[in-house]
Amino acid sequence: MITLTDIAVQELKALLAEKKASNESGLRLGVQRGGCAGLQYTMQVSGRAEGDEVIEQSGVRVFLAQDSLEHLKGCHIDYSSDLSDAGFKIVNPNAARSCGCGTSFEAKEEGVEPDYDPALDGTNCS
Repeated sequence: MITLTDIAVQELKALLAEKKASNESGLRLGVQRGGCAGLQYTMQVSGRAEGDEVIEQSGVRVFLAQDSLEHLKGCHIDYSSDLSDAGFKIVNPNAARSCGCGTSFEAKEEGVEPDYDPALDGTNCS
């Protein structure tokens, strides 16, 4: 369902250690309305919530919020160490397009090709 790159696994392990997270903790990933493109990712270090789907890879856990599963199927989690934009990055096959900041996206609609929207080029990201 969801995969992590080797660097994302390493960075998640480091984050969990830095936060002194329990052995039951992981990265909780969800989607909510908001952001430049209509939907935005939520990420936090936490334990599993009731109903979460659990993905385990190389000794780390990712908890997927039940109400976000349709938007997260097939996602790939990477980590970027760019000076201006370091952090976990989500490559989402369910996104018609993503905002320039990479934290929000527009969901694909069956049979609909998205138009170019200059508001999503990253200049309006906050």
